[in-house]
Amino acid sequence: MKIVSPRKLTSVLLTACAAGALAACGGGADAPGSTGDVVTVEPDAPVRIRTMFSLTGASALGAPLRNSVELAAEDFNRVHGHPVELGDALDSMCSPDGGAAAARIVIADPQALGVVGTSCSAAAVAAAPLISASGLVMIAPSNTSPVLTSDLMGNVGSDHHEGYFRVSNNDLYQGAAVADFAWNDLGLRRVVALHDGDPYTSALSAAFAGAFRALGGEVPAEAVIEKGETDMTPILAQFAAAGPDAVFFPLFRADATQFVRQARAFDGLEGVTLITGGASLVQEFLEKPESVGVYFSGPETQFGDNVNTYTQQSASSVLARYEAAYDGPPHTPYWAHAYDAATLLLAAIQRAAVRDDGNAFTRRIGLADEGRLRIDRGAVRAAVTDVSRDFDGLTGPVRCDVFGDCGAGRVILYEHADPNVTNPADLRVAHRYEP
Repeated sequence: MKIVSPRKLTSVLLTACAAGALAACGGGADAPGSTGDVVTVEPDAPVRIRTMFSLTGASALGAPLRNSVELAAEDFNRVHGHPVELGDALDSMCSPDGGAAAARIVIADPQALGVVGTSCSAAAVAAAPLISASGLVMIAPSNTSPVLTSDLMGNVGSDHHEGYFRVSNNDLYQGAAVADFAWNDLGLRRVVALHDGDPYTSALSAAFAGAFRALGGEVPAEAVIEKGETDMTPILAQFAAAGPDAVFFPLFRADATQFVRQARAFDGLEGVTLITGGASLVQEFLEKPESVGVYFSGPETQFGDNVNTYTQQSASSVLARYEAAYDGPPHTPYWAHAYDAATLLLAAIQRAAVRDDGNAFTRRIGLADEGRLRIDRGAVRAAVTDVSRDFDGLTGPVRCDVFGDCGAGRVILYEHADPNVTNPADLRVAHRYEP
């Protein structure tokens, strides 16, 4: 896997500009990839898709997802006889700047037919409008913020753009699941909430607070930290003064580690219940001794014998191949979502592709390009929803609504009770939620 790192993004963009790819340089309207652009795939040439994952930043949501896309491309094999090519792995860095930079590289690729990514909602918020304007499709495996799709009641999200889809769940489901677990299973009545201002963490914190209050619970304090904060004392003092039963803190791994470490030793918070979200449901956090006793909300981690409609591979067989090919398990449940996202994209490309074998006259005089494909990017976008109507993946049924939400809404609450368990798939299931 070749990676385009953040340090190389600028040079790659300059090269694209020099080649005349205007969409990468602010020219936009006439660039390859504008709405309705038709990509020609010559005989024996590959069909190309791209990936944008956080290979730095939240790296646990990067490399495993790219690996799963590689397996999906291998299993899908060919699109009307043409091999599948992924191109260099682009690093969206789990940030708006990274997402935008990676998106511009995709747009500058005249053969790109769609993108699997990003890992993080913050990167998607910046990447989605660029990918959308180019006419391309973007299918995310692990973005969950409601702002990217809808409020699940027919109202569009503030950062929704046509052509954006995701196979992961809308976090409004996760907020409701955490509230249900806290109120009904744990008997909690006062829960404080913490986020870092990220589109993912802030939306999930708000979703939980709204759902918990609707059940009758109190959220006496909601606080925000800066990403990378090392001194949690002011926040911890505010929380201790509120007298909570629990803290809900859907932070990413590094900040979650700092928070838990300091909260455990803070007067007034020693015995409170700690609940976090899917961003910390990774091996790197589970390895920390502070994570023992924490509850996690997130997607399913056990996919059993679910079979992908288009590759006819089961979750167990793909996982076994993953472990053999990449020297161990993926350590994030979103590996299966990435596999399904790639398959959904390739199936849409296959449905939209038109074979150009010439007409009778050109074939007779030897001018036909037999095996050539013509693929309208707009047709690929339209085909995603159509393909999803009867698409089952490793993660289960994948059905896309008009706002791009394709996840079924199933959420699992896990308890990290054993310090020897560091694989999310091995955690004890404490609660299952299904809308």
